[in-house]
Amino acid sequence: MYYESSDFLETADSDTLKQIARTRELTREYYFSDYVDMEKRTSILRELLGGMGENVAIDTPFHCDYGKNIFLGNDVIINMNCTFVDNKTIRIGDRVLIASNVQMYTSSHPVLPQERLVPDWRERKTTFFRTYARPIEIENNVWIGGGCILLPGVTIGENSVIGAGSVVTRPVPPNCVAVGNPCRVLRYFDTDRERWQHEV
Repeated sequence: MYYESSDFLETADSDTLKQIARTRELTREYYFSDYVDMEKRTSILRELLGGMGENVAIDTPFHCDYGKNIFLGNDVIINMNCTFVDNKTIRIGDRVLIASNVQMYTSSHPVLPQERLVPDWRERKTTFFRTYARPIEIENNVWIGGGCILLPGVTIGENSVIGAGSVVTRPVPPNCVAVGNPCRVLRYFDTDRERWQHEV
């Protein structure tokens, strides 16, 4: 895999660790908040996230690293026990359904040990490994099935469905059903034609 220098990031500097600590406080507070106290829960989410539209529901537990790199549109449901590793931006459009146990990872590590490991990490006062990150985007009207894993840099195209348990390693085009590990397009659909068939 080819990396740009901008792909790599520092994960253990003091500012980053403070931000992660605050995020852990907010997700814990959200977890223990009264489920029916929508005003309080919404207030926590607005502090936690980078941006959030209307009619957003995030069930608990919900895990993320920074929160501020997550942007949600309108009419979004994120079911229980989802994990968003948001070292880079996770952008989710409108009318998106995300089932339980979905994991989104914007960050990873190089495969080759000479690229992954930092020999002079003590002297540089950093981590002993390198981390790279690339954004994830979920376009409008997408449904992601339970237990899916989305890897760095993927985009899920508008209207598409990702089958339960899939591992998404590359972008998925619009208007399709994609499943498997690695995730592949199973079939395409015409939204206008299928809407007409459903209504008849």
